[in-house]
Amino acid sequence: MSNSNMSDDSVTSNMTYMFVAMAVMAGIIYVLANTIGGEPEKTADNKSTNVAERIAPVGKVSIAGAVLNAVIPTANAAANGKSVYESGCSACHATGVAGSPKVGDKAAWKARIAAGNKTLYKNAISGFQGKKGVMPAKGGFSNLSDAEVKAAVDYMVKSSK
Repeated sequence: MSNSNMSDDSVTSNMTYMFVAMAVMAGIIYVLANTIGGEPEKTADNKSTNVAERIAPVGKVSIAGAVLNAVIPTANAAANGKSVYESGCSACHATGVAGSPKVGDKAAWKARIAAGNKTLYKNAISGFQGKKGVMPAKGGFSNLSDAEVKAAVDYMVKSSK
């Protein structure tokens, strides 16, 4: 019996050493993590500033000194191509950026209009790269609906005949 008591004492002693070693290792890891990671940034004081920075537009378009914030039109704008055009398309189609035809330039639109609305819609929605320029899909405004893009194309065509 004394032999089995020694085994139990040995196991208990070994377990105690193992728990102490684990606690020491956990302490070392905790100290290292805090030393390397540093203090977390406190955001309670400037929470509204951080939110404003995170949701700010990634960029602005500047044309001839005017700064335009790209505003994505609402679903109601599908019936109003002018508002879709003014909210984003005008950044290129008012100035001719990237070879885009300027709205009202009958010569620039003549061949495009002759190709038909189906082709104009397809190129405006899916994007197009031609000899004279580039049209990104949906003008770079991926959250425009197809109906909104078509309404803007209709507005530009009507204004350029």
